[in-house]
Amino acid sequence: MDDGISEELVMSEIHLGCPPGFSGSYVSNFTISLPSDTETRRYVSDSEGYSPSSKQLIRLDEDGDLVLPRRINVEEPSVRSFNVSIQHDIMSTIPSVGLQVWKAELVLSDFVLHTMLTSSEFDGSVALELGAGTGMVGILLARVAKTIFLTDKGDRVLDNCAKNIGLNSGGFGAGVAVHVRELDWTEPWPPKQAQGECPPNNRYSWTLSEVEEAQGASLLVAADVIYSDDLTDAFFNMLEKFMSQGSEKVLYLALEKRYNFTLDDFDIVANGYSHFLSYLKHEEDDAKNSRLEHKSKPYFVGQRIDLANIPQYVLNYERGKDVEIWQIKYCRKES
Repeated sequence: MDDGISEELVMSEIHLGCPPGFSGSYVSNFTISLPSDTETRRYVSDSEGYSPSSKQLIRLDEDGDLVLPRRINVEEPSVRSFNVSIQHDIMSTIPSVGLQVWKAELVLSDFVLHTMLTSSEFDGSVALELGAGTGMVGILLARVAKTIFLTDKGDRVLDNCAKNIGLNSGGFGAGVAVHVRELDWTEPWPPKQAQGECPPNNRYSWTLSEVEEAQGASLLVAADVIYSDDLTDAFFNMLEKFMSQGSEKVLYLALEKRYNFTLDDFDIVANGYSHFLSYLKHEEDDAKNSRLEHKSKPYFVGQRIDLANIPQYVLNYERGKDVEIWQIKYCRKES
């Protein structure tokens, strides 16, 4: 989010294929490999009258397009791979980190791919990516969803995201609508431009019909948007506004715990992660141990997803031990 807050340069560790010493923007080709083991295959009943036990495998062809269901032999090999091309900066200022590819984005991509291959949960959905950055997660969702809104702040980040949409549009599902839109977490929702209170600022402004469709979204995704307390506060403030309206929504959020030595703690701690957790009531928590004052008040419920159950589909990166994915839901005030 490029607002000139800091000129300090930071660098992600994800520079796939980038020549040594290179700086500036670079297009990396991320290879997605779909395993052949049956546990990660997605089976559905066909449309020709076979029983549910007659299984059909939904796969991707050499161009990355979905192959229509057909009757097959379960023993048929199913290994497929395709590339996702992502333009990204090698380094950036902190407000412009959305120009880079970060590890949590790749882990969330693995989760999205696994869900797409093993269930129909994301099929035909209206989805919103928050802090989309390079847009990789939304680009993958565009293979099965109905509508995708990729949102971030600042023309440089949004222009780069739109570029990546163009680079990968050949692999999108038929009829999918993909929108790149500006969403400032410190501003009201819905945006003033969509309500006709002021003229649209640029090509990334919302229309009223888009706001209405986004409000009906069932799926939210976000990766590596938790790295400062102020940003976390703004994120959850916006999230409450968005999730308290319209249809019920679920958020899948990937983050990387970052440790720093602080004099206050006189230890190496992940304070940003602790601040994030302070917004959540864990599903396994007993009500009496909840951080919330009263159950009748709205609150967020979080459940950490076991990454041991999520295969690595995106090749050539190391997950490490500090990346997590959380499923987050919003519980509205009880009447």
